[in-house]
Amino acid sequence: MQEFEDFLINNLPKIDTFHPTYQKALHEMLTAGGKRFRPKLLLSIVKAYEPLLVKSAMYPALALELFHTYSLIHDDLPAMDNASFRRGHPTLHTTYDEALAILIGDGLNTHAFELIASAPLRDDVKTKLTLILSRNGGSGGMVLGQAIDLYFENKPLSLQEIIELHTNKTAKLIAASLQMGAVIADAKSITEEKLYDFGIKLGILFQVQDDILDAVQTDTQAGKPTNNDSNKNSFVTLLGTKEAIEYADNLAIEIQKQFGEFEPNIQNALKPLMDKYLNRHKQ
Repeated sequence: MQEFEDFLINNLPKIDTFHPTYQKALHEMLTAGGKRFRPKLLLSIVKAYEPLLVKSAMYPALALELFHTYSLIHDDLPAMDNASFRRGHPTLHTTYDEALAILIGDGLNTHAFELIASAPLRDDVKTKLTLILSRNGGSGGMVLGQAIDLYFENKPLSLQEIIELHTNKTAKLIAASLQMGAVIADAKSITEEKLYDFGIKLGILFQVQDDILDAVQTDTQAGKPTNNDSNKNSFVTLLGTKEAIEYADNLAIEIQKQFGEFEPNIQNALKPLMDKYLNRHKQ
């Protein structure tokens, strides 16, 4: 979605400072690329219901991308996954230092909420968007999932516990992206709830696929270190690659069926993303 890429480049945080590398580091992982999956989900839902609001929705869409990028920067830190590159680019703590990487993550996190607050949307909409992002990305969502993931390294979990881990760490922010789009477009509350539930399943599938790709792709193909989950509670370490693929196949079928129950406008808007990502573990 070129319109979003242009908006991102034109709305990168601009900081007037004599610090020699701060602003460069602040922009680096945002401009390194990425799927932009979460902002695309939000914008697709807005486009399905209220195309005239797509331009205004760019602000919360960018907020999602900033928030997600902050999570990746922190996830790659030596205290967490200690990864050397991400999105085909050296991680910030390897290019600069760990302290600056932590601060850049903090800066992107908080700037995400500044973007929502400054969006040309009604105040009640912005309040709800802030609530959704903070609830799903914060202490009871993504942060909780990361804490569980790290604490239980080398401590095997059950399948249900792994699903709970990744519901928090990955799926809730994906579900929030769809829900935020519905809020901006003023969709019915029942549609908002259905999209959120759909997003949770989609997020779990996304994680299973990431675990599979980690096992079968090279570092160059993935754009990040692979074969790095042997001590983690991934779907592959629990099920094995073959059974994880079968699990992903069955989940994709279930998601496709649920997708078919949405209104035609939602199906049309999300179809390009579904076509691209629903079976990416087979690519």
